[in-house]
Amino acid sequence: MKTKVYIDGQEGTTGLKIVERLEERSDITLLKIDSALRKDPQERQRLMNQSDYTILCLPDVAAIEAVSLIENEAVKVIDASTAHRTHEEWAYGFPELSSQHRQKIQSSKRVAVPGCYASGFAALVYPLVTAGILPQDYPIVCHATSGYSGGGKQTIQAYEATPRPIEYEAPRLYALEQQHKHLKEMQFVSNLDYSPIFNPIIADYYQGMTVAIPLHTRLLAKGVTVETLQQFFMEHYANQSFIKVSPTSPSGFLGANGVVDSNELEIYLSGHEEQILLVARLDNLGKGASGAAVQCLNIMMGIDETTSLKE
Repeated sequence: MKTKVYIDGQEGTTGLKIVERLEERSDITLLKIDSALRKDPQERQRLMNQSDYTILCLPDVAAIEAVSLIENEAVKVIDASTAHRTHEEWAYGFPELSSQHRQKIQSSKRVAVPGCYASGFAALVYPLVTAGILPQDYPIVCHATSGYSGGGKQTIQAYEATPRPIEYEAPRLYALEQQHKHLKEMQFVSNLDYSPIFNPIIADYYQGMTVAIPLHTRLLAKGVTVETLQQFFMEHYANQSFIKVSPTSPSGFLGANGVVDSNELEIYLSGHEEQILLVARLDNLGKGASGAAVQCLNIMMGIDETTSLKE
């Protein structure tokens, strides 16, 4: 019998990408809502309770409301919003972080998909804090650049409009007040004592992102070098299908759109004796959203996690 999946919010950017990844699968039946009823709570409730898995691609308030509409205890939920990422009862949908993360995804009925920036951040910071290499009270600064698709439909329309403000042609800093919605998640998941300073930038290209964290070796565990960290990350993420640690330091430039349309996350390290730069590169619509949701779905179904994610 095929697994029934309903995507609540399937007309949004993330929802459409998930549909693309699932609609050709022979093991899944996608429950589709009539476009005229997509905001009808009764029809949405009917489809959610009829599904084996419901994937939420909604704003936070709507995602919380959607969960409350589920009365069938057998329904499993994967939430792509920010709403449940720091909720203790929800599994955090980043299986590569640790065996405990993977096991909780496998056994849970409620899984929260990580945020795109938070995915790159946690991939770099969580292992270092857990291993005692990076102190929990380290004053972390994070710089990140993303394509405009990360802002959703309104931002996409604004960037693709004609005419548009000349500022849209250059990279733009935002969240200057240090209240970005991913900050709480970044701190919580990585077990940090303090929230990092976060410097996100949106640029005039569609998708892909880099998340960069500069470190001072004098504030790290003794003896840490680029080489030792490179070896550490290679061992931590050994045998993972989607996380690749570069064996060499990048030279020159590193484009943020190098792994678009994939579920891969690449880690690069560079620097010298006093300073080390950690960089994660991923697709904000892949490992940072739809790809991560499908990966979690596969794990929860007990099948190969790369299904429909590798060409």
